[in-house]
Amino acid sequence: MKPEDFRSDKTRPFTGAEYLETLRHGREVYINGERVTDVTTHKAFRNSARSVARLYDALHDPKSKDILTTLNDLGNGGYTHRSFKMARSREDLRGQQQAIAEWSRLSYGWMGRTPDYKAALMNTLDVNAEWYGQFADNARAWHRRAQDSVLFMNHAIVNPPVDRGLSGSQVKDVFISIKKETDAGIYVSGAKVVATSAALTHYNFLGQNVAGAGDDTDMAVSFILPMDAPGCKLFCRVSYEQIAAESGSPFDYPLSSRFDENDAIFVLDNVFVPWENVLIHRDIDRLRRFQPTSGFLNGYCLQGCTRYAVKLDFMSALVAKALHTTGADTFRGNQALLGEIIGWRNLFWTISDSMVNNPEPWVNGSVLPKLEAALCYRTFAGDAYGRIKEIIEKIIASALIYLPSSVKDFANPEINKYLAQYVRGSNGIDHIQRIKTMKLLWDAIGTEFGGRHELYERNYSGNHEDVRLQMLTTAQRTGDMDRMTALVDQCMADYDENGWRDQRWVS
Repeated sequence: MKPEDFRSDKTRPFTGAEYLETLRHGREVYINGERVTDVTTHKAFRNSARSVARLYDALHDPKSKDILTTLNDLGNGGYTHRSFKMARSREDLRGQQQAIAEWSRLSYGWMGRTPDYKAALMNTLDVNAEWYGQFADNARAWHRRAQDSVLFMNHAIVNPPVDRGLSGSQVKDVFISIKKETDAGIYVSGAKVVATSAALTHYNFLGQNVAGAGDDTDMAVSFILPMDAPGCKLFCRVSYEQIAAESGSPFDYPLSSRFDENDAIFVLDNVFVPWENVLIHRDIDRLRRFQPTSGFLNGYCLQGCTRYAVKLDFMSALVAKALHTTGADTFRGNQALLGEIIGWRNLFWTISDSMVNNPEPWVNGSVLPKLEAALCYRTFAGDAYGRIKEIIEKIIASALIYLPSSVKDFANPEINKYLAQYVRGSNGIDHIQRIKTMKLLWDAIGTEFGGRHELYERNYSGNHEDVRLQMLTTAQRTGDMDRMTALVDQCMADYDENGWRDQRWVS
């Protein structure tokens, strides 16, 4: 049974309850040495699953439906999330941006690989179907399926960090490759890293990043795979949600306990992929051109940057609240560094706006977010996040760990009376509110959850060198570098070894 079939009304997206029901069937998810029988009830995944279900419910909530949804283009009178419909104007892109931000606020910016992330590819598959050559009809069909129900898809495109000094063909026992072909489809085996939120998604998009695209046609493949496909296995990292449930409470871990997008080692063990799910097959050139020409790069950067900006909204206000709680908000140096955090926040909202307000004409009357702005987000977001974390550690300092062990300490009067006196906040803030604020900030930057998020933001868009090289190659390809060079040449033409060549200046 396909996930789409769990909807009672086939003209609208999943509800939260329907989404949760789609996760209870057939998938192979392993954690702590055991197979998970139901991700919606297991302590490692249950609240994160409910956070995603909350997104689906918002698609039907009268308070948010108009912001999040629009009529689909499938001809059935139904509606879909705005990001699942290809933009054809600046106004369409603004609608997508607002919808992305609205969904992001439901997790305060802490869930990045939500369904609108992969929508940045799925919404292109109809207008750009011919790019997929012999698989154009497959692209069109998957566009329809994704838009129709707002499918939740993860992706796995990076080869595991194993034997990186060898060519891909020398590591075929690890990397995803074609093992057999039949009239019905292909059989593939291998692993990818890291399939974020894969345990909670409907399908996987299996691709290859440009840096890992070699010359072996066995590895030149891209396809879409249901998460319950026989032989598809997820070996999950430790669950921060489960740690929070077992060692604390929502008061102690307000982010970890509900927004953990579990990352997994993604393994395919002789998995069958029918031809109708294949998008690229033994085509090395097309695989290498996928990121710059498929439209996905522009779209996922709009989703990523807008979500990131919402997260910085949250971080800016939380740091301000923490400074006020400790009475350190009157110090000039702290005010200046808080201003820097807000400056970073403003920068990424400006980049998001630039992507939307300066669209690029694309194929068949569609438009894409501005590429140069998208590349700016990719280049600077990771460094900005590291800088923000450094500022927080400097200006909040020991207040981040001057905390009791857990909320249980409040229930013990022999402890609580001392906490009330010695761990009180400034400006009339009592000890419970002070501790609540600091535990939230610590969960954001100091726990395993917080550490993973710093790693995530630094590597979200790929290798730090590649994202900068793509900034250069884009400038060369679009002619920007030629125009900039012409400006320098014009300056140098104003003079020579004998002085000014233009008589308006005096030598």
